[in-house]
Amino acid sequence: MTDQRARALPLPPALRDRAARLAGRHGEFVKFALVGGITFVVDTAVFVVAKSTVLEPKPVTAKIVAVLVATIVGYVLNREWSFRLRGGRGRPHEALLYFAVSGIAMAINAAPLGFSRYVLDLAQPAVSSLTEHVADLVSAQVVGTLLAMVFRWWAFRRWVFPDEVGPLR
Repeated sequence: MTDQRARALPLPPALRDRAARLAGRHGEFVKFALVGGITFVVDTAVFVVAKSTVLEPKPVTAKIVAVLVATIVGYVLNREWSFRLRGGRGRPHEALLYFAVSGIAMAINAAPLGFSRYVLDLAQPAVSSLTEHVADLVSAQVVGTLLAMVFRWWAFRRWVFPDEVGPLR
């Protein structure tokens, strides 16, 4: 945080210094998390609009389009904001790695739902409709999203936006 911006914060000096240190230490993660929130909203909005208009009879296609749009938005925001201070690779190589990591993360995100449905059998008729919906929500949107986020954070920093590009990275 620059001295001017730090002085502009209406906080006591000790708290302002602590906030500046925290932002310096965890700023990249906070930005990454905010980009994740933005892409979640983009994904949801594109899916709802597409599914209720031009892709009404094709909800799976609507979801694929929504995920692709959100992934593109995520790449641009992560490249230009979250990880902009890192070294990197050529843009085509970086984008290819980003989309590969995102594809793996999508599988990680879906795995808890598959486990819940097909291993734990938390689906109708074995359980009630309410139990099925709650299990789907928790496994896919909570557990799956958290696992995929941890994987993306690690993989983006290690392979897509590394500090330095070495021969084995």
